[in-house]
Order: sequence, then C-alpha cells, then structure tokens
Amino acid sequence: MPPDRLRSIVPMFGGGAHYVDTLDAILEFVEAHSPTTDELVGWHRGTFANVSSRNSIMRRVKYLQQVGFLHRNGEHWQLGEVGREYVQQDDTETLLRIMCGRNVGFRSLLYALSAGSMSLAEISDQQLNTHPELGWTRGETDMAKQRVNWLRSMGLVEKRGDEYGLTDDGRHFVEDAVVTWAKSDWSSTAADTEMGAGTYQTTVHARSVDPEFRATVLSRHDGTCPISGVDHPGLLDVAHILSWSDYPEHRADLTNALPLSKTHHAAFDRELFTIDQDYRLRVNPSFNTQSDLLKRTLVDRAGERIPLSEVRLNLEYVAQHNAALEWV
Repeated sequence: MPPDRLRSIVPMFGGGAHYVDTLDAILEFVEAHSPTTDELVGWHRGTFANVSSRNSIMRRVKYLQQVGFLHRNGEHWQLGEVGREYVQQDDTETLLRIMCGRNVGFRSLLYALSAGSMSLAEISDQQLNTHPELGWTRGETDMAKQRVNWLRSMGLVEKRGDEYGLTDDGRHFVEDAVVTWAKSDWSSTAADTEMGAGTYQTTVHARSVDPEFRATVLSRHDGTCPISGVDHPGLLDVAHILSWSDYPEHRADLTNALPLSKTHHAAFDRELFTIDQDYRLRVNPSFNTQSDLLKRTLVDRAGERIPLSEVRLNLEYVAQHNAALEWV
C-alpha cells in the first residue's frame, strides 16, 4: 500500500452531516489568516460549541495535514497542495477524488452500498473484509460511522432509518469510478502485489477495472471462484454476467459480477458454460476437452448447484445472458 493511503479517517467537528462544511470553514480561515497553531486552536474553540481539548483539535488538524489540505510552514499553517486545488475547484467531485485517493476503502464502500443499504455493523464488516489492513477491532462501528459521515456530508450517502444507502449522486460516481480509477496503484492483497495486479486486467479482454471494485467483488464471494474453488487472488478475474463491452451501465454493478479463475473466466466469456437461475451449472453440449481440470470442474459437474447465495447475483441478468445462448 502506498504511504499516502491512510487507514484512519478522522471525524470533523460540527456533526455527522457537516464534515465538509467544517472542512470548508477551516480552509477559508487558514487561507485568509495563515494562523499559528495557537490561533488555529483558538479559532476551533470559538467556532464549535463544547470543543476545548487541544489534543482533539490537533488530531483533526494533523489528519488534514496528512491528506494534504493543510501545510505547516514554520510557525504558521497554510493551504497544502490539495487544499489549494480543492479551494480553487470548490466542488464535490474534486473533494471526492482527493479523499478516495488518500484514504483506503472509500470507493469499495460506495461499491458495496450500490448493491443495497447497509447498517453500520455491516459497513464495518465490509470494510474489514475488503481491506484487512485497516486493522480496527471486529464489531467496532465508530470507524465505519466516520467514513459514512464523510460520504454523507458530500451528498453521496444518506441515512435511512438504521441503514445507509447511496444517493443519486453516489450512484453516478459508482457508475464512472470502475473505469476512472482503473489506473489506481493500490492493490488489495500481498498476493496481488507480488503478481503485479495492482492495476488489474482481465485475461479475456484488454480492459482494466478499479482495484477497489475488484477487491469488493472478491470479498463478497469469500475470495473464491465458485466453479473451480481457486482462492488465490492473483489467479482470479472479475467476470461480468452481462458483458463489460455490451452493457457499460452494469460494469460497476456488484450483482452482475463474480470472481472466476482466469481459465474459467475465459471459458465463461467464450460461452462454454453458464449458470442458470437456480444457480446450476450448464455446460455447452458441444464443449469437448481432454483437460482433467475442465472435466472435473465443468463437464462432470453439469447440472450441479454451485455455492452462490441468492443475494449475490441479479437473476434477471442471468436470464438475459442465457437468453442469448443458442444452446441453453
């Protein structure tokens, strides 16, 4: 993981839906006054009710410094490089790009929420399952809440009772992110790093996807190909039920994606097998092979139910895919 990718995300004063308002106010004050540390602490105490702890204030200031919003020049605080960029652009798109680039897990959380609303406990589990390097205690929800509140304050996530879901703006980001962030240099596992899969490319077609989308797909399926049982991340592809090229609107849809071994992904895209709406393996009757592997994992298992939860894939996508196969 690159050193500028931060595991910890710090909450801002002002309430869960106002993190961005607080960030904007801090940057405005710093840009106008180049304050000393004492002046910056004093401004916080005068601006936010019940805020007095210097340590608490400085923990937030140092986080903004780590992200690059703030820079300390001698005794004075000034805008950092990304702080100047954000102030100049003054839009959510720029802020989200900065936060996603500097913090682990923002994009994978948005991808996960695109599949349905989640409670804080579910969000915490999703983040830890997808990004074990985060390292917080299993069952802890404070960290999950801080991440959700940053996204809420950007207008990408909204609270629905005890759960959180994407807004229309959040869905729009997810639809574009799977391609936009394909060149990200983050890798989800040591195995991926060792095998050069930081920028992940599929075996079958020359396309790249966001590594955090890939990590989210693998995490939802326990990092295992349901057809072959392959569980080494460097040997897994992200396959799409409705194809990447023909259905760009479903590229970032988690219910349209599953992990397959590189061999089985190639076989799936070449229409040598499929799965039906009962999650049973269907093999093209014209498929002949002398491969023990393919006989064992495909031919001999024809008609067998594969281990997929019914919430994992959209069965309408499965039906649409199979309708185009002459042999089904």
